[in-house]
Amino acid sequence: MTRTGGRGVRRRLLAVAVVLGMLGTSACANRIEGEGTIAGLEITHFESGLKASAPDPGLAIENVSETEDDRLAAAAIADVTAFWTEQFPQHFAQEFPPVAKLLSYDSNTDRIDVCGATTADVAMNAFYCPPEDLVAWDRGTLLPLLREKFGPMAVVTVLGHEFGHAVQYRLGAKAGISGQTSTIVKEQQADCFTGAYFRWMAEGRSEYFQVSTSEGLNQVMASLFFIRDSPGQSHSADGAHGTAFDRTYAFQLGFQNDAAKCAAIDQADVDSRITERPFDPDDAGMGDLAVNEETLGLLQRSLDKSFSGAGVPGPTIVNQGGSCPNGGVSTPPVSYCEDTNTVTVDMAALAKLGQPIDREAEFTGQGSGGLGDFAAFAEVVSRYVQGIQVGFDMPVDNTNAGLRTACLVGAWTAAIDQPGASLRPSPGDLDEAIAELLLPRSLIAADINGHPAPNGFDRIEALRLGYFDGSGACSSKYP
Repeated sequence: MTRTGGRGVRRRLLAVAVVLGMLGTSACANRIEGEGTIAGLEITHFESGLKASAPDPGLAIENVSETEDDRLAAAAIADVTAFWTEQFPQHFAQEFPPVAKLLSYDSNTDRIDVCGATTADVAMNAFYCPPEDLVAWDRGTLLPLLREKFGPMAVVTVLGHEFGHAVQYRLGAKAGISGQTSTIVKEQQADCFTGAYFRWMAEGRSEYFQVSTSEGLNQVMASLFFIRDSPGQSHSADGAHGTAFDRTYAFQLGFQNDAAKCAAIDQADVDSRITERPFDPDDAGMGDLAVNEETLGLLQRSLDKSFSGAGVPGPTIVNQGGSCPNGGVSTPPVSYCEDTNTVTVDMAALAKLGQPIDREAEFTGQGSGGLGDFAAFAEVVSRYVQGIQVGFDMPVDNTNAGLRTACLVGAWTAAIDQPGASLRPSPGDLDEAIAELLLPRSLIAADINGHPAPNGFDRIEALRLGYFDGSGACSSKYP
């Protein structure tokens, strides 16, 4: 986050006073029982991956090996080809020609000429080369890393994305693709196409793979987080792929709609919503603030000002160990204590969570365990808004309460994102929130008892809804 010390926080959050108040007397009647659905599909729990009954892909792949990752890659290519063979005529009134060339390489040992370079030059990567109509992937480092960290669906995600670029090459003007199209538009379309493919898979239409709409989609969300751009990148830069917040948006857009919706993504759409931006020149910490008494004091003032129009007393943030006394419900390292209307924090644990993400260590698993300052601050915000919701006598102990909480965190984030705010989001902060939302114990999307909404897909969508549409949308969608 950025500390500025000015004035003028935007008052989008004040809608919470009206909308929460209206729902306060009727919300219980609309309480969702069970886990609900994801984009109209039943929430499922099973091991995602290659089906035991999957056929032999029978593909001609240059330099292919017998490794597990090449077997996964071959199945993914065959599967996504089947998807586009079916979908292309439906949405774009033309046939889908198979990709002409497929290449597997080991970035540790191979030096193969490809697309005007060598595999040693492109190293740990997966890519589509339009002049050769070729999809290539690194089986030596990239695919094993993704599979080991996030499971097999991460491999399918990456190759589904590269096929999205092959789709653009075939569609051309039908997808608004030309020599002048920016990288970020191409990448957003490809992530969206990947989401449409996974929807088809989640509906049980794949011969090769099965994906659960809970843990399986969580693997996908986590892999998109992993391959995000670094904070401070401009979305207008050549090669920009987007933040995790932007990439998961595009994936979910495709999952919830269809391939035609993805092809409609253009520069105007991207410019209207993309969050990837350079650091502010005044951001001396490059997005990182220490989590301590001083910054929590700034957070208290920011929250009190943002919710001042709600008409209910906001909680007081106290450094008292992160657990509620007298047998109250505790969700350390941060808890909302209803009897005292306080948010108690374990400062040491919160400061550890707030340590910057080590991008290099992400590849080796040797990081500090920190998710960044915004992840820590957002956990505090999530418990603060419990108090606001309790003030309106809203249900705070069910799945909808967890999603409403994540949504309100998103709404607060957008409300303070302006010059002059005492705390202002920095590039990368929303990605830090996504990292926390994908934790099994996420507090940002948890109810008052610390029980998070069941799946990462819904948690991220709730945060995004609040960020783009404000607090009124939180109460309307999650009564």
